[in-house]
Amino acid sequence: MGANDPPNMDDVGMKATLDARPIHRVYVDGFFMDKTDVTNGQFAEFVKATGYVTVAERVPRAEDYPGARPENLVAGGVVFSPPDHSVPLNNHLQWWSYVKGANWRHPSGPKSSIEGKGNYPVVQVAYEDALAYAKWAGKRLPTEAEWEFAARGGLAGKPFVWGDEFRPHDKFMANTFQGHFPEKNTAADGFSETSPVEHYPANPYGLYDMAGNVWQWTSDWYRPDYYQQLASQGSVARNPRGPENPYDPSEPTEPKKVHRGGSYLCTDQYCSRYIVGTRGKGEVTTGTNHLGFRCVVTRAPETAP
Repeated sequence: MGANDPPNMDDVGMKATLDARPIHRVYVDGFFMDKTDVTNGQFAEFVKATGYVTVAERVPRAEDYPGARPENLVAGGVVFSPPDHSVPLNNHLQWWSYVKGANWRHPSGPKSSIEGKGNYPVVQVAYEDALAYAKWAGKRLPTEAEWEFAARGGLAGKPFVWGDEFRPHDKFMANTFQGHFPEKNTAADGFSETSPVEHYPANPYGLYDMAGNVWQWTSDWYRPDYYQQLASQGSVARNPRGPENPYDPSEPTEPKKVHRGGSYLCTDQYCSRYIVGTRGKGEVTTGTNHLGFRCVVTRAPETAP
């Protein structure tokens, strides 16, 4: 589990693997995983059955955000908002914005829609939204170790879900970013945003989009030194469930969970976390238009996932 610097990767790739080192041995018990990310259609069924209201649809409470101006306390979500010119890649706020009215039904803002996209992954889901769906479905979110075991599909030591080359025989294997990040996405793979589930080839375990398209929530708290802690124990870690407490040095007061898999915005210019063992992170109350999830169960499901 984990990742070293892949071959022929520049310093961007090396930055992507900083918190994914060292590679260490892990054992996980058997489990079943959804073959795709949870889709808009599936999430709509959940909302219809339960009346659930996602975090992005709720008006933030003033007591939760002391000092915030009243006009900023509006329901919404974080949306990729690229500039119209090249910018230094040292401040992600240059291409992310909080947009009023952005939620799972309107991923990029009130003028956007998921109409006709029932088979696309649901996005703009905070961690508690994913938990609520999983509970309703009789499932749970995967641990980070379970997620990586499933993503590798039995291809131990490979940098990508599908093998050694990012584009074997010049074929796109995942929905990622083409062009000059962040201002120009050429969409050479056919998609400038999310793509339908099952569009790209499945991995050897029959799982789709384990790299690219949308990030996926896992149940583990995020700490950049967690792999070092596991490796220092000197034995195989059995069913690790992450650290007891979260810690991100760049935002020490923000509780974050681990994201996995990368998204349609990943590129070797900035974020190459479609590399299998690499890690992402996200504040638990924040959804974005490139973040979704899938579920697992420990026992055999009554119907195929």
